[in-house]
Amino acid sequence: MSFEDKSLTCVECGAEFVFSADEQQSFAARGYTNEPKRCANCRESRRSQRTGYSGGDGGYGMRRQMYPAVCARCGAETQVPFEPRGIRPVYCSACYQSVRPSGGGGGGGGGGGGRR
Repeated sequence: MSFEDKSLTCVECGAEFVFSADEQQSFAARGYTNEPKRCANCRESRRSQRTGYSGGDGGYGMRRQMYPAVCARCGAETQVPFEPRGIRPVYCSACYQSVRPSGGGGGGGGGGGGRR
């Protein structure tokens, strides 16, 4: 099937945008049968306003608050999703990958203690 660029009008803002042949091919490969109704800017805006999980924004339509910190290992400035209190070391992502505890993951334990 041959695709050609199409000029469409956004239902949200009224701007004209191009639905390229490559985009059309991608849509067809995904099984989409309708053309987009919104331009890229309006689609992104609409996507960011939705409730529920949406990518790396912390979910439920809210941005996750990040706090500035300095990595205890390499000294790089970084941001973390909790407020550092100075009680425990804080690491940048690269350093955290090398210092994080390995093994089965958190929580649990317990068991035992039953009668015999």
